[in-house]
Amino acid sequence: YICTNNLTHYMAVLKKMVVQDFRNIALAELEFSSNINCISGGNGEGKTNLIDAIYYMSMTKSSSNASDRACIRYGAESFSISGLYSMKSADSRFSFRVSGNGAKKLVRDEKPCQRMSDHIGLLPVVLVSPSDGALVSDSGEERRKFLNQVLSQMDSEYLADVQQYNKLISQRNAMLREESSDVSLMDIIEESLEYHGHRIHQRRKSFAETLSPAVGHYYSILSGAKEEVRVSYRSDLSSSSLRSLLEASRQKDRILGYTTSGIQRDDLIFLMDGHPIRRDGSQGQRKSFLIALKFAQYELMKQESGVPPTLLLDDVFDKLDMDRTSNLLGMVAGSDFGQIFITDSNKVRLSGIVDGVTADRAYYSASAGCFTMEEI
Repeated sequence: YICTNNLTHYMAVLKKMVVQDFRNIALAELEFSSNINCISGGNGEGKTNLIDAIYYMSMTKSSSNASDRACIRYGAESFSISGLYSMKSADSRFSFRVSGNGAKKLVRDEKPCQRMSDHIGLLPVVLVSPSDGALVSDSGEERRKFLNQVLSQMDSEYLADVQQYNKLISQRNAMLREESSDVSLMDIIEESLEYHGHRIHQRRKSFAETLSPAVGHYYSILSGAKEEVRVSYRSDLSSSSLRSLLEASRQKDRILGYTTSGIQRDDLIFLMDGHPIRRDGSQGQRKSFLIALKFAQYELMKQESGVPPTLLLDDVFDKLDMDRTSNLLGMVAGSDFGQIFITDSNKVRLSGIVDGVTADRAYYSASAGCFTMEEI
């Protein structure tokens, strides 16, 4: 079949799932609630791996940036993930199979998908996890990945622009390292970079402008309005056209052997009361900010598509005090959220919180990659 993503989104609810030889999961067959699903268990038992498998179904890759091969269970030759989703008018089954030789196949209702990128956005998802800390502490590359991960689910043309831009940058870098290169060809490449770079810049700029007040809103709910947070977008293209920047830096780029200007240097700046959160924010403040960032992502994706994405909350109660935990669950209970998956090592805490939110929920316990559905 031909995968399409033209923003004709509709609610996708994961009803059943089969996971085989993915990370530490030898074989798991699970049925889920359309509302809240809770997975409890100790560290290393497979909670996060199950969340990652659900994420994989949506994004065609692991959330941890691990290679497909690294996701194959030790001793196995391949892994497979299959999910039965309730779509707009009928159920639909999506199946991934990845072999150790790198072969990767996606099938929807027994019809192969030709391009993985066309699947992105069909099953929208938002993941909140401990690894989000890299968005604050690590380099701009992590924040650019965040932008791409969000915007590619909202806009298939954006993803195509990013893919084309990256190819062109690689071509330009290769030419820069040649002793003699075709100037006219370099001009053509830079003209194409200008086209795709401008489109990416405009989409990121627009998204950041709507993201910042949304993050501020959710942070205020979480923290009780104790601090003011803001998100700003920094880009070379804010001050000049990419074509001008590339022409001006061509000689320097030849010496260095790579392109020093462009949207591959973009960044998001996270501020709290006017100061960088990375430098001045406490652990709890940074955790609250990151949750607010992801909830803002969720809200903007829902607004643009008209349907709520699947929400994956992996160990979100860690490092949050009880007030902020209560505020977080109030956000989930009080908003028009769709299907939610929550993991926590503390089963009593998890059930105590969720039981107060809804009666429509399912509980699983994780142990050594096995999942047992518990009676309510």
